[in-house]
Amino acid sequence: MELQSLVLERQFKAPRLTVWKALTDKTEMKTWYFDLVEFKAEVGFRFEFIGGPPERSYRHLCEVTEVIPGKKLAYSWRYDGYPGISYVTFELFDRGDQTLLRLTHAGTETFPPEPDFARKNFEGGWDHIINTSLKNHLEDVN
Repeated sequence: MELQSLVLERQFKAPRLTVWKALTDKTEMKTWYFDLVEFKAEVGFRFEFIGGPPERSYRHLCEVTEVIPGKKLAYSWRYDGYPGISYVTFELFDRGDQTLLRLTHAGTETFPPEPDFARKNFEGGWDHIINTSLKNHLEDVN
């Protein structure tokens, strides 16, 4: 049984290019996402980070798969040493002087049926990242 993609939308009181910079600038990403050694919004660019619950961390291996500057960023997301691959997509839409961000995370059902990879954890994680961390970051820079 294939699960539906996780989709989260949030409107920010910030111009689209300000949100784009937050999604693609590693210095900004450090304040709301993960501390990446390097990041480039270029197809084929590979990056990794450590994340997970406090008692157990996972090495995330990612590769940028699509870039439409200022509008769309997509990358693969998998875990070192575990089967499965998923895809994260950020899409940005102008809404007057604000920006609608649509996050889609597809393929999480391909990961092993372990508690740490449960859909509710992805839902909770993205909810916090987008609705708290990114929101606070964008409100602080504007």
